[in-house]
Amino acid sequence: MTAGFTVDAWDPSYSAALDAEALAELDATSAELDLDVELAAARWRPITPGPGVAPPEVLLIADGVRRIDARLWTYADGDPTALPGIAASCAAGIVRCAPGAGAAPVAVEVSRSLFSASPYAGDVVTTAAAYRARRAPGPGADELTLALQRHLTQLEVELAVRHRAEVGEEDLLLVDGPLRGRTHLPRTVGYVKTHHTAYLPAPQAATVSELLPGQRTPVFLMGTSWRRHTWYLRLPTTSDMPWAGVVRCEASADLPLDDLVRLADSLTRALPPLAGVDYKDPRAPQNLIPIGGLERLLRHRLGDARLLYRALRAAARRQSRATPPRIPVPTR
Repeated sequence: MTAGFTVDAWDPSYSAALDAEALAELDATSAELDLDVELAAARWRPITPGPGVAPPEVLLIADGVRRIDARLWTYADGDPTALPGIAASCAAGIVRCAPGAGAAPVAVEVSRSLFSASPYAGDVVTTAAAYRARRAPGPGADELTLALQRHLTQLEVELAVRHRAEVGEEDLLLVDGPLRGRTHLPRTVGYVKTHHTAYLPAPQAATVSELLPGQRTPVFLMGTSWRRHTWYLRLPTTSDMPWAGVVRCEASADLPLDDLVRLADSLTRALPPLAGVDYKDPRAPQNLIPIGGLERLLRHRLGDARLLYRALRAAARRQSRATPPRIPVPTR
């Protein structure tokens, strides 16, 4: 017997597109599933949109990037204990895609914040940028990062709502990542590139493995801490890794079945031509070409990380007090 192997197309500096532990447990999930939404679970098969299905006339793609510019300690006069915090920059943007018109960024917004659980934390103004104080749910590193991610998600939502109100055109909005926190947005779909949890039982998971580029699974309903409709589709790929080129889309749990099917078919037509290519993007094909371009633009808009770090250090020195705060030492 000859042993073989295959190489994941994703750059190894990123996490794998499909988590190996999830692959090993495809029939294990704690999610509540209704697999009979579009087709009965026993009749699941790959679905190819009909020849009359067209992509959306206008597809908006929203995405965001974040960066921690400095880790710091916040304190107040008279309080000897300091709490950890982060000074962070994030940027949200929207790119507009239309058949025959290509893709172009139409809105970008940058936000800089100081996240801390301290009630005394205030805005920080440096020679390079101003950071607005925002409360984090706790002082832990995960809680600070969660506060940053929630702020970025809110920034994306507000930017999308504002852009749609200004332009007023009929469109479909694709948000990078799960739809959580954005289910109230009309005509909006979440776009999940990586798979850290195996939701489907083995028979239906086998349908995902059988998908050809431009095909999708039937729509099903999933409930974890929140409910949404979802389906998998495969983008063009040269890899033979398990679930290579597979992404998952999420839509509101309140959409009628006919609307869901039209939406799923329309996106299955729209996304394959936008798939990333591996010689340009280490996360191809899941990282769509418009998303990759938008991410590069947003990272540029974040500014020079070294300049911002130096400016924060200088601002801290100016505000330093004669008696430094007491930084708590962890005890065993």
